[in-house]
Amino acid sequence: MPTPTKGPRLGGSPTHERMMLNNLAAQLFEHKQIKTTVTKAKRLRPVAERMITNAKKGDLAARRRVLGQISDKSIVHELFTSIAETMAERPGGYTRITKIGPRPGDNAPMAVIELVLEPYSPKQATVKEAEQATAAAAAPAEETPVEAEVVDEAPAEDAAVEADAVEADAETAEESSEAAEEK
Repeated sequence: MPTPTKGPRLGGSPTHERMMLNNLAAQLFEHKQIKTTVTKAKRLRPVAERMITNAKKGDLAARRRVLGQISDKSIVHELFTSIAETMAERPGGYTRITKIGPRPGDNAPMAVIELVLEPYSPKQATVKEAEQATAAAAAPAEETPVEAEVVDEAPAEDAAVEADAVEADAETAEESSEAAEEK
């Protein structure tokens, strides 16, 4: 168990602080994000991430450990089924804290702490994708002049066909005007 923090605690006694953080963690897992003070969010982050790490293990001992902290079985079930599956590939950093403006009543600094539910892509995969994209961009660049020549020929043929069509229309118009003059 981690050493209690020195100095003033969030709720007075260490037991009250631990219970408050467990309740905040339960609300975080239920609603996927909560708005609280920056201090509580910073203290909540390791508690919530430890619970998610236990949920990723998925065994009975881990479930009992989390049930010792969160008494609501439906939230624990959601944590072990949906949240743990979402975080399976992520090695850590399951939560994100975003600071927002101060609270109107007492001007306390507020923050939103939320679960990071976006799919995880490791840096190596990102680098490989970037290299593949660069290679793919370079390969069509080599082929583009060939395609450009083909594309250049096609409009020339189309222009010739269009010119013939314009001449045929002009001839048809002349014939119709001559026929109208004869009448």
